[in-house]
Amino acid sequence: MNIKQNIKVAVDAVVFGYSDRQLHILLIQQKFGAHKNCWALPGGFVKDTETLDEAVVRELKEETGVKANYLEQLYTFGAIDRDTRARVLSVAYLALINPKNYTLKADTDAKDAQWFAINDIPDLAFDHNDILQKGLKQLKAKIHTQPIGFELLYQIFFTEKIDRRNFRKKILSFNILKETNKIHQSGSGRPAKLFKFNKKKYKELERSGFHFEIKFA
Repeated sequence: MNIKQNIKVAVDAVVFGYSDRQLHILLIQQKFGAHKNCWALPGGFVKDTETLDEAVVRELKEETGVKANYLEQLYTFGAIDRDTRARVLSVAYLALINPKNYTLKADTDAKDAQWFAINDIPDLAFDHNDILQKGLKQLKAKIHTQPIGFELLYQIFFTEKIDRRNFRKKILSFNILKETNKIHQSGSGRPAKLFKFNKKKYKELERSGFHFEIKFA
């Protein structure tokens, strides 16, 4: 079979961050091309000499100065007309980081790099609005199957007030948090107990699969 193919492969990073009690998304401003000055997700073309994982780490670092410790594949976007430059398949990646741990620095194809509150997102270049929505859906689902962020992300995604007693009881029932003998005093309020994360137990639960349900007040 004679197949003619001229397809390019790109990667895009959907990087969420939590600050000021809000979920944020990391965006870059395009420096060149038809989408010049438009905001978009960090990303770019994959080099012939690198893997997809290597490409997304490189593009994210080059365009924003951020080196995420963990990125996971989200979805592959392949609409024929998604990019006016060529037929481009984009493999999107998902990450959740603490913005306070990073200093943004735009470079290469990026004119600027900024965090945007999730409720204040501008219209994005290419099909990046669709990619972002896919990332939000996946992040929301991961709260139930891999409870990253715990209460912070619950408060963002769900409008109901959380039943805190039920939340604490549910978290402790998984044995992924181990109580220490230390406490944390913040202001004049009641001292808070400190817990240690049991990574080994969490990985066991993750492999076996568990669904994290929570009650609302």
